[in-house]
Amino acid sequence: MAQFSVNPSRFDPYKNFKFRVKWDGRYVAGISKVSALKRTTEVVEHREGGDPSSKRKSPGQSKYEAITLERGVTHDLEFENWANKVWNFGAGSGSEVSLQDFRKDIIIDVMNEAGQIVLSYKIFRCWVSEYQALPELDANANAVAIQTIKLENEGWERDEAVTEPTEPKF
Repeated sequence: MAQFSVNPSRFDPYKNFKFRVKWDGRYVAGISKVSALKRTTEVVEHREGGDPSSKRKSPGQSKYEAITLERGVTHDLEFENWANKVWNFGAGSGSEVSLQDFRKDIIIDVMNEAGQIVLSYKIFRCWVSEYQALPELDANANAVAIQTIKLENEGWERDEAVTEPTEPKF
């Protein structure tokens, strides 16, 4: 059975340029790019002894791809502080890592053109596996300095409590 929209005046799909990322209960400033949420399930092939010509396929283990967040370099320390929980260069021998609270659940909110949240995804047990504090610097370039973190995760799910809003009329 077809699922009908609660908002019959919306014909266009949502755009990919209005979003926010939240962790520790607050939105993180300046994130300009989030890589795709991707899940891959391995294929397990098997063949029955009496079936000489074809293999059967069934689902195996699922794998969630790492998520990369990008933002312009500022004085905000959110990326660096989280990355330092996994490895802190300046710490003394035996105290380089703080595995007590290095994992976080994050939320990605997607908004419509009116700024209303239309989709929300929860990503579970993320931790920073890669941190780029500064990009390659080039005196001849005309670009924003971008820092990145790569987040390993143990899965994600759509928050079904977020429903399609009625868009405002102006």
